[in-house]
Amino acid sequence: MKKNVAIIMGGYSTEFEISIQSGNVVYKHIKDDYNAYCVHILKNKWVVVLEDKKEVAIDKAEFSAIINNEKITFDCVFNTVHGTPGEDGHMQAYFSLLNIPQTSCNLYQAALTFNKRDTLSVLKPYGIPMAKSVFYNKGEVINEDYIANQLGLPCFIKANRAGSSFGITKVYQKKDVKKAIEIALKEDDEVLMESFLDGVEVSLGVITYQGKIKVLPITEIVSETDFFDYKAKYEGLSKEITPARITKEQKIAVSALAKKIYQVLNMTGFSRSDFIFHNGKAHFIEINTNPGLSEMSILPQQANCAGITLKQLFTDVIEQTLKDKK
Repeated sequence: MKKNVAIIMGGYSTEFEISIQSGNVVYKHIKDDYNAYCVHILKNKWVVVLEDKKEVAIDKAEFSAIINNEKITFDCVFNTVHGTPGEDGHMQAYFSLLNIPQTSCNLYQAALTFNKRDTLSVLKPYGIPMAKSVFYNKGEVINEDYIANQLGLPCFIKANRAGSSFGITKVYQKKDVKKAIEIALKEDDEVLMESFLDGVEVSLGVITYQGKIKVLPITEIVSETDFFDYKAKYEGLSKEITPARITKEQKIAVSALAKKIYQVLNMTGFSRSDFIFHNGKAHFIEINTNPGLSEMSILPQQANCAGITLKQLFTDVIEQTLKDKK
């Protein structure tokens, strides 16, 4: 008997459209093996969207829906919500209370990794190379001199809890610090400021596949814009080269570092970590626990390079999630 799988997508952040693209790709690749349902998690409604575009409301008390006069409950949730509430621990906590297994990491790991500042603080004692950083909270006095002296210029100013490069600015002049902070505050009331690392940018998927931690082939990011921002990611203004054009020694080093971070953070499911080779050494930038899953997204590109089809990738994480519940 086929299992009922809810693919949650959308979310409450500016990433909701990208999330829906990811969720629809998952649906396409698993619908023959499971009773798959597209569930849109939006601020004003939670609904199952059927193939005829009809919407059926979700009963939030138990995460169920009445479809064709039948009550549908779910054996597993495939979490493709980028940003809040799917990547920050809220949905993980909700499904944990309902005892419904879901495919992404657990609630603590989700909350921790969604907070860039806290993630850096946890990883620093393990000797993970990273940029210099300064923190800012909404309402504090902005000291441009201090920021420039600590980080140098240019530097990056970004929203602490946001994805897809929303709320990020590369700042070249001290006079532009305040404006960059204001842009970041539109996404979050916490701001992370980091020194600029000049070098080759790479991204690595680290996943649990067939019960084991697997580091996927490395992708090199070549942006046509000033940095790998939203336009570069989603409007074709970048080249994503898999496998990356780096040395064998660099591949070994950054793969080991990405795996170490996955293990230190006690991750499960899918992840994608970003690094910059600065002065020959890989420096950690951030980790994403619900990375994009469209055919052209980085993680699927890497899986394909490793000989893993999207159907294999998606069904494996579902089966592992169901197995872990037992």
